[in-house]
Amino acid sequence: MLKMMGNSTFRKIFGKMMSNKIIMKFFSISIVFKMIAGGIKITGALAAIVRKKPAERGEGLVAEMSRGLGREFVENEVFSVRRRIDDDKGHTEVVEPLLKKLLIDRGMQCMLMVGGNPVLGALNNMTNGMGMLEELSRGDMAIVIAMGALGWCLQPIQNDPYRRPDLIEEFAPIFLVDKVRQGCFAMTEPEGGCDIENPRMEGRTIRTRARLDGDEWVINGVKQWPSSAGVSSLYCTVCTTDPSLGDEGIALIYVPYPIKGLSFGKFENKAGMQADRNCTFYYDDVRVPRRYRAWGPGHDANILHQVMVQGSIGSAIMSVGSARNIFEIVTEYATQRIVAGKPIKEHSVNACALADMAIGIETARAYALDVAYRYDHPGTCGPRWSQDMLARSRIAKVYAADMSIMVANKAMEIMGCFGYTRDGDVEKHWRDNKMNQLWLAGAQGGRLDIARHFCNLEIL
Repeated sequence: MLKMMGNSTFRKIFGKMMSNKIIMKFFSISIVFKMIAGGIKITGALAAIVRKKPAERGEGLVAEMSRGLGREFVENEVFSVRRRIDDDKGHTEVVEPLLKKLLIDRGMQCMLMVGGNPVLGALNNMTNGMGMLEELSRGDMAIVIAMGALGWCLQPIQNDPYRRPDLIEEFAPIFLVDKVRQGCFAMTEPEGGCDIENPRMEGRTIRTRARLDGDEWVINGVKQWPSSAGVSSLYCTVCTTDPSLGDEGIALIYVPYPIKGLSFGKFENKAGMQADRNCTFYYDDVRVPRRYRAWGPGHDANILHQVMVQGSIGSAIMSVGSARNIFEIVTEYATQRIVAGKPIKEHSVNACALADMAIGIETARAYALDVAYRYDHPGTCGPRWSQDMLARSRIAKVYAADMSIMVANKAMEIMGCFGYTRDGDVEKHWRDNKMNQLWLAGAQGGRLDIARHFCNLEIL
């Protein structure tokens, strides 16, 4: 670590972190070091990254370190236990230890809490984080969701022009600890499903109601399927103050847990994504301070659409990471498997299938990174919550999700029985990728958002 401090980039980052009021109020020096290092061991490989010129690295230093952290974590911690994740129904044997190693030991919980801070922007923007999400998804997408749901929960108060330093400081003690604490963005409901995500519905189908009673919001309603449900310490709840107001009635209100009136049903037993908890939960006259609303009428709708854009971009790069690992597995199999005196990858039918996989992975990554860049540059590319950004993020998500399922299908065809055995790992990616395709408006809802913008739909 001290050798790293000799680099001017790290000196600047460390100096800014040490001078930041929120960080130093709650962080120990050891946690600050964890955040800077990102948990990456100072190996010869990392030293080589630091020594390279930016043009030689391809990615920026922070982006490459972020990718390196994800790769290190997956290869050292996830691959060895991946086949046990889905059987860990209680999350005590595999999932919770993995989350502790990622969120606490490598400082990611702290990083997500201070995300969007002006002095730490280089560490937290979307583009810089894409490499980490891709690498982590090579191991297990649900572990990424369990981590990323916290960022999703906090994002409404972290980014300009809707940044809320007061709430960030108030919620910081919840997460700046040496225990795993998760966050939940509570959007989907039993009645309307993903109608909430349709901008043209303007929030009129939201059934979770919030009313002011003096200086408190009183919330009543039901949420279903949000990630990290039932295990989180903070819930950003999508409500309406009055459905007839449309976007003006949408309210994003924070609910810390435990709190009176918030209760949970049983955890869902799903085909995949077992490391991500989902359940139905109930708000029964839940009271929180008035200041816990993210911003205000009209603006909360913008933030909601921005969160959907961010989630779609993240889902896209997760599909890329999962497909990459499938491609690695099937390429190794096709190299070692000999038929007619040569590796099966040397047979044209398999070579073309492998080429289709590579084309899909590379193009999906390139487009997802393009949209992430647009997200990070609202000054030149337009607001993050615009219809254009939503449509482009949906293209990234729909294309990448379809691609990852195609890659899994082709890999299983090449591998035969080995493709669908638990020992082959491909079938787990196959199950997880299908779920990734279906969340955030699903495959068809995403296409409708694309068509609304690019085809000027008037009715749908």
